[in-house]
Amino acid sequence: MYTFSSKLKTFSYALMIVGILGVAYGFFTTPSSVEDVKVMLQESHDTHGEVATAHDSDAHLDDSNSHDSAHSDDTHAEHVYHLLKNKPWSALYVALFFFFIISLGTLAFYAIQHASQAGWPVVLFRVMEAITAYLPIGGILLFVFFVLSSLHLNHLFVWMDPEVVAHDELIQNKTGYLNVPFFLIRAAIYMAGWIWYRQHSRKLTLAQDNATDLSNYTKLFKRSAAFLVFFLVTESMMSWDWIMSLDPHWFSTLFGWYLFASMIVSAITTIALVSIYLKGKGYLEFVNNSHLHDLAKFMFGFSIFWTYLWFSQFMLIWYANIPEEVTYFVTRFNDYKIPFLGMLVLNFVFPLLVLMNSDYKRVNWFIVTTGIVILIGHYVDIFVMIMPATVGDQWYFGISEISSALLVLGIFIYVVFNALSKAPLLAKGSPFIKESEHFHY
Repeated sequence: MYTFSSKLKTFSYALMIVGILGVAYGFFTTPSSVEDVKVMLQESHDTHGEVATAHDSDAHLDDSNSHDSAHSDDTHAEHVYHLLKNKPWSALYVALFFFFIISLGTLAFYAIQHASQAGWPVVLFRVMEAITAYLPIGGILLFVFFVLSSLHLNHLFVWMDPEVVAHDELIQNKTGYLNVPFFLIRAAIYMAGWIWYRQHSRKLTLAQDNATDLSNYTKLFKRSAAFLVFFLVTESMMSWDWIMSLDPHWFSTLFGWYLFASMIVSAITTIALVSIYLKGKGYLEFVNNSHLHDLAKFMFGFSIFWTYLWFSQFMLIWYANIPEEVTYFVTRFNDYKIPFLGMLVLNFVFPLLVLMNSDYKRVNWFIVTTGIVILIGHYVDIFVMIMPATVGDQWYFGISEISSALLVLGIFIYVVFNALSKAPLLAKGSPFIKESEHFHY
């Protein structure tokens, strides 16, 4: 049995406390009014020498032009005010969504292993089950976030704002799908289905440990196959609802697969990191270098898969140059060039160079280093998916962004390692347990 160490528990608490304080600071320091934003913009312009001093020629400006200029300044200030008010919400949403899809991707990978009756990963099942233990907690946190958004405490989902919808014909045509009650109902259905399978599969594998037949294993095999059908449909719809609808004027038919690629590579990387940590602490003695080698191969393979989908989506949209599609990349090139292009290095170039060599896939510190870089890269990927539509050009990596990541990371670590301590680390009831224990590549 694994024992949740007091040091790791204290570390998770520290992350949560620091995260909460930082998130609170982020909300507290947002502008309280449009007038505050006007002052901030004026100071910014003065600092950069962009505000001209009064000249005699100003007297020749007619009243109409002066009024138009003042109105334009007011509109700009109000726009910036809403973007800055969104910033701490957006940072929190990036963190909540990222760690949730790690857990969800792990659940999908876990279901694939059961449905395919794979033998090699059986000794890793308890690690996967522990990572998916975050799913109910993360689902509740996300659902509460969506409810708060529907109550107009933020303006992340512009289609939830009646004033915006009233002046936007395109969104009006989508109100049959993009409306608050249906959005929340869909979210509840997705989460209920995912969480049910997680809880049910965990129950069956624990029961199989002490069973005298394979009835529980057979049930899990069939239900995993059925769950994967449910997952493929709901994961695509989730990507439309929770990410693509942030900018309801944009769409991509590849987006569901693109998000899945980011999800699955992040999940497998997390499985590898947790496994290496446990093995380093003297647990998982039945996990050998071949298991870690296979996980590293999946990390490499799905990094290439992610890159393929990224390029496919980018190339087709950029080449077609359809206004309602290409605006997605224009915004990111103009305002997010460093993170947008930088994540290609983190998510493709670095894993390619490090993990292409087969020998490196058996060196734990190579896997850990690459894994951390991959997770940071895909966090930036989610950041670039969410921020342009919610905070525009008012983005930067500040206290809100760092604190949100630390807060949810602390919760994630606590939930995962607490779950590891609740059951034996070996799923001994699987008929493939011997094959897995003696797996060699």
